[in-house]
Amino acid sequence: MVISKVVGSAVATVKDENLIGTKLLVVREADVTGQPIGKPVVAIDTVDAGVGDLVLIAAGSSARQTYMTKDRPVDAVIMAVLDSLEVDGTVTYRKS
Repeated sequence: MVISKVVGSAVATVKDENLIGTKLLVVREADVTGQPIGKPVVAIDTVDAGVGDLVLIAAGSSARQTYMTKDRPVDAVIMAVLDSLEVDGTVTYRKS
């Protein structure tokens, strides 16, 4: 799992039929404080995340392990919205 920040959305009216009905969000890997540090990727949202949320994503074959993404051409999936992060006993992120 990778900590990521939702930074935008993607709309594709023409897409593989297995992706119809999915919500596409743009995410960037983030540090433990929630600051984006990685390159943007598009992920299927399975948990109703939104722009600004800190989320957990799975990538590669693991992205096809959720109920919503099974047997779909998916390389990244948002599977959790984080409420807080604690690292070495210090809360580094808390959803406002």
